[in-house]
Amino acid sequence: MTVLFWLFAALMVLAALALIVPPLWRQRAVAAADMDGRNIAIAKIRLAELQEQREVGLLSPAQYTEQRTELELALADDLDIAAPTAAATPQSRWLVYALVLLIPLLAVSLYADLGTYQAVEPTPEMLATTTPTAATPSIEQINQMVAKLAERMKTNPNDAEGWVMLGKSYKYLQQFPKAADAFGQAYRLLGDNSEVMLLYADALAFANNEQMAGKPAELAFKVLAKEPDNVTALWYGGMAKAQAGEAVEGVKLWRKLAALLPPGSQAQQETQAILAKLEATVPGGVPKEAGTVATPAPAAGVTLQVQVSLAASLQAAAAPDDTVFIYAQALTGPKMPLAIIRKRVADLPVTVSLSDAQAMLPTMKLSAFPSVKLLARVSKSGTATTEPGDLLGVIEPVATGSSQSQAIVIDTQVQ
Repeated sequence: MTVLFWLFAALMVLAALALIVPPLWRQRAVAAADMDGRNIAIAKIRLAELQEQREVGLLSPAQYTEQRTELELALADDLDIAAPTAAATPQSRWLVYALVLLIPLLAVSLYADLGTYQAVEPTPEMLATTTPTAATPSIEQINQMVAKLAERMKTNPNDAEGWVMLGKSYKYLQQFPKAADAFGQAYRLLGDNSEVMLLYADALAFANNEQMAGKPAELAFKVLAKEPDNVTALWYGGMAKAQAGEAVEGVKLWRKLAALLPPGSQAQQETQAILAKLEATVPGGVPKEAGTVATPAPAAGVTLQVQVSLAASLQAAAAPDDTVFIYAQALTGPKMPLAIIRKRVADLPVTVSLSDAQAMLPTMKLSAFPSVKLLARVSKSGTATTEPGDLLGVIEPVATGSSQSQAIVIDTQVQ
């Protein structure tokens, strides 16, 4: 045991020197790790924003894929940037020589007076308190990074891009009043920038129980005045008119919106459903205007009816607002969804239709495969990537030509 202990002690001294000596030979930038974490957090926020824009029809599958690829490449470039180094000074070199000699001597002499080899064995308490390092930033870490960005903006109040990023960060954290303040600063600096105006309107509305009255409506209609086909502005404009009791005007705006959305997409289907409810409130209905483009019919092709429910044993593991992804995958090959729909746990049990209209790429759609795998996943984070703690239900294989309704029970927790 004594020989083994001294060998172990020698290795530990060498390990200690390996940790202490390199920083004295060269000075690394202390902010490198913090910057990597911040870049990952910003990319995570941007990816969630791209997914949201794709799901509501603001981005086509091709645009989403292109922008996601650009985001991944940019993040890879950011993480590959080497931290700046500086040459060691003569003073630090002499300190290195002294430490190389003194650390082993001090370690041996202290052990002779105080030590026992049993002290190097981990206790149950030590093992219980050991936790792995997180690979990606947690919500707490993102909160800290956002707080640092907010502090930086106090000393750089004219950084428009910084205000936009801060606003998007607060929106991601669902801190809508703070998001509205940040977007307001960006609007002050950039003026009539459509993207910023709509982000500002969105945050103001969410901060006021989703009410568009006042500034949010003003911003939406200001965008519509210069971009009549802006789908986000049409949505907000229709909502503002509906909330103001001007149903006829709201119907006109949402009819135009429905005609601009991808045919058969979830965004178009939901818009049509809301539009029908609003039209029903108008006595005698709202006549179609001359020249109005008819809403395209959903695209033909394969359609699968899918019933999704959550197992009773997992009810306590899901919150009503958790996101539910319902999608189809090829049995082999790429895991890209062939069709996907997003719901909430509060919507369960629910029946949805998966079809070629929800394909992300023209070459990756239901009708291109004779059989597929159907999945339903409750995402705690709301992102498309499966993570530990998510709840999952799977059935396979399912023939795409089947006319029978398919039932998925979410009954497994991802470990």
